[in-house]
Amino acid sequence: MRAASLIPLLMMGSTLYARPELAARARTIDDIVYAQVDGTNLMMDAALPASHEPTPAVIIVHGGGWVRGDRRVDVRPLFQPLSEAGMAWFSISYRLVTDVSQFGVAIDDVESAVRFVKAHAAEYNVDPERIALLGESAGGQLAAMATLRGGTAASVRAVVAFYTPTDLVSLIKNSDYIPAQIRSRVVGTPWERLVLAGLAQLSPVENVRREMPPFLFIHGTADSLVPFSQSTNMCDRMREAGASCAVYPVEGAGHGIRWWSQGERARAGKKMVEWLGRELNIPATISTAEARANR
Repeated sequence: MRAASLIPLLMMGSTLYARPELAARARTIDDIVYAQVDGTNLMMDAALPASHEPTPAVIIVHGGGWVRGDRRVDVRPLFQPLSEAGMAWFSISYRLVTDVSQFGVAIDDVESAVRFVKAHAAEYNVDPERIALLGESAGGQLAAMATLRGGTAASVRAVVAFYTPTDLVSLIKNSDYIPAQIRSRVVGTPWERLVLAGLAQLSPVENVRREMPPFLFIHGTADSLVPFSQSTNMCDRMREAGASCAVYPVEGAGHGIRWWSQGERARAGKKMVEWLGRELNIPATISTAEARANR
C-alpha cells in the first residue's frame, strides 16, 4: 500500500460538537414516497432539525450486498451523529437485485431520491445546495455511481462512503462479498467477459473525474469482505485525477458499522460529522456544557 493512499483527516480550525438536544428536537417522518417504479413505491424516512434556517441534508443509502438490507436497521448507528450535528437526514429504500440483469438499477433510485429532496427542499426546510450522499457497503457503490453518473439535477456537495465496493471486477473475482447467486451466474460462464465489462462500467474506480465532489472513505482495516484497499485505491485514483478525497481507517474493524465497537462507532461518527461540517459549510457549534460554562 502506498503511503499516499492513507490520507489522514486533519483537525479543522473549528470543531462540530455533538448536541443531543438537537436530536431530541428533530421531527421525524416515516414512509415518504420519493418515487414509483413499475407500480412499486420507493420510500424514505426523514429526521428534520428544528431550525429557522434551511439546514444541510444527508441522504443515506443502506448496504446489504445489493440483494437485501433495510433503511432503518443497517444504518441506524449513523442517525444520531447526524441529528446531533444539526443535519437533516433521509434514509432510503431502493430496488434490490433479484436477477443479475437488475444489477445497477438502484443507481437510478438514488438519483431519484436526490432529485426528490431537492424538489421538496422548502417543504423539509433543507438547503438544496448543501446536500450530501452517504452510503454504506453496497449502498456506497450506489451513492458513488449516482454522483458520478447523475446530471446537475442529482448533483451533491459531498459523499461519505463506508467500506464501499469501488472495484466490482476485483470483488467478483476475489471476495466473498459478492452473493453466491450472482457469482455463479458470472464466473466460469460463456458470458463472463461481457458481464465483467459491465461491472467495470458500474465500478466507481473506473468512473473517476476531476469535477466530482469530495469523498470521505471510512473503512475498517480488518474488513475481510470489502478489502480496505478498495477505499485507498479509489482515493488514489481520485487524487491522480485532481479530485478531493480523504480516507479514515478504523483500525482493526471488520465489515459493517453495526458490528463495530462503541468506541469505533463514536470515532467514525465524529470524523464523519467534522468532515461534513467543513464540506457543507456548517458553522461550528459548541456543546451545551461549554455554553453553560461560558455564560
